[in-house]
Amino acid sequence: MRNRSVPRVATLLLSVAVTVASVACAERFEEPKADLILRNARVYTLAWDDPATDGTPADNAPYDESGWHPDASAVAVRGQTVLFVGDDEASEAYRDDHTRVVDLEGATLLPGLVDAHTHIINLGTVLEQVDMVDVQTEEAAVELVAQRAQDVPEGDWIVGYGWDDGAWADDYPDMRLLTERVPNHPVLMRGLHGFAVWGNRLALEEAGITAATEAPSGGRILKDETGNPTGLLLDRATSLLTGALPPPSVSQLESRILAAMQVMAEDGYTTVHEAGVGSAAMQAFENLAAEGRMPLRVYVMISARDNDLARQWLEWGPDTDGNDKLITRAVKAYYDAALGSRGARLLEDYSDMPGHRGVSGEEYGFNEELVSEMMAAGFQVGVHAIGDAGNRETLDFIERVYSVHPEAKDYRHRVEHAQVVHPDDFRRFSDYDLIASVQPPHAMEDKAWALQRLGPERVLGAYAWRTFRKTGAPLAFSSDLPGSDHDIFYGLVAAMARQDKLGEPEGGWYPNERMTPEEAVRGYTSWAAYSAFLEDTVGTIAPGMWADLTVMDVDPLSLGSSEPLRLLDGRILMTIVAGEIIYERN
Repeated sequence: MRNRSVPRVATLLLSVAVTVASVACAERFEEPKADLILRNARVYTLAWDDPATDGTPADNAPYDESGWHPDASAVAVRGQTVLFVGDDEASEAYRDDHTRVVDLEGATLLPGLVDAHTHIINLGTVLEQVDMVDVQTEEAAVELVAQRAQDVPEGDWIVGYGWDDGAWADDYPDMRLLTERVPNHPVLMRGLHGFAVWGNRLALEEAGITAATEAPSGGRILKDETGNPTGLLLDRATSLLTGALPPPSVSQLESRILAAMQVMAEDGYTTVHEAGVGSAAMQAFENLAAEGRMPLRVYVMISARDNDLARQWLEWGPDTDGNDKLITRAVKAYYDAALGSRGARLLEDYSDMPGHRGVSGEEYGFNEELVSEMMAAGFQVGVHAIGDAGNRETLDFIERVYSVHPEAKDYRHRVEHAQVVHPDDFRRFSDYDLIASVQPPHAMEDKAWALQRLGPERVLGAYAWRTFRKTGAPLAFSSDLPGSDHDIFYGLVAAMARQDKLGEPEGGWYPNERMTPEEAVRGYTSWAAYSAFLEDTVGTIAPGMWADLTVMDVDPLSLGSSEPLRLLDGRILMTIVAGEIIYERN
């Protein structure tokens, strides 16, 4: 008689197999789990369309007659990318025992902030130097140096930074008091905007600067009535004094970069565009990137003044993979100098200095042949241009390159600062597909003397962000740190209200050029990402995008629409880069 239990066993085994397969199938289609979930937040993804050129929000923006509304409350992150964007309840599907869940308690979550024009190594250097930002008088600046000298061995250099070379331009100090108070240390003090340096007698002796020294083309050595140097050097002549400083080692540069990046992380930034990187600095960045030590992303603009480095990259070609924290696909060139020191190149004389129109072109440091070659090779160029002549002649140069290399028009070239533009030239920015890379804080810092430099008509084309928008030119916002305060809340207020930290002037400085809150935020996020070819990976919050995020305790869209000056009290709560929390406020 056959054993009747056999088919029962087979049936049981089949049932088990089906159950296992069902579980495996269910697991296969189960939502992947997150490493981090940020919930209970006011999330603005910026994943909707850009506003109109007059600032009107797009039809699909989370905006109605009552104002702005967050378009999500939770974001889930897995690895280096965004996994989910939506509401708190739906985010639970991405949570398991290993997920860190952070209740943001109503804080605002934005795409990671980008400073699109920095000198991050200079910021790191400044952290080691005598801080003269906001110092109002020569006497106060000298006193700070004298105090530092008490702790520095005799003969060692003392370096300061931050005296306002624009505001002091009508009454520059000389070396007499500085030499008297600090006679045994060579002293070099850089101006706030980098276009003037001030030294004592020992510093000038170390640099070999005498009455017989001639200034390089595009620079000035200020001299007294007897022909002796006063201690002030302007524009390209600054290198005569700064060149006497002992050069930092690569390891020192690395330390300065890391110190500056920590500051930027605490202030909410996830990416910086480093404008003008030379060989030693490039080595430091590459070392940090190779060792996985860079907390922020860095978009490098190679210095066109470093001919050997530029030629080497010309041979290699631009880094276009966009998959690393260090991206090198741009070159930085200078056309003219600064408006404050009257080095910006103007079409007509300075209103407060008849007969003077600034410095520019090859005499200042713009190598057209080299930059043309790099543009033709696929590099983006960012040209420093301040004055209306500097901008016009930069536009003329780009037009000439396009006539020979029309394919170069595809590389999103930038004009860095684009501060003063003739009315006839605004449209050329959009016609040539150029990005105006501007600094809202500059307008607030320059307003004390810009009208005197430019006069009542020409100033209407200065810091003219709305005019750029109306003519169709893309914008990117930045600080030009350490020349301006990079605090994002100050930058947003400067862009939205055109008022300084004291709320001056009432109603805003030339308020017709103001940005809306959305435009101001986009200038430091999605538009800045576009200026670095990264709009497909950062600048908006969506599944698959890099998890670069910034959390702040104020809502810049809602509050910016009603009481923008209150943004100055804002604080950064968290900064996330590639899914890693690199700063978290206690």
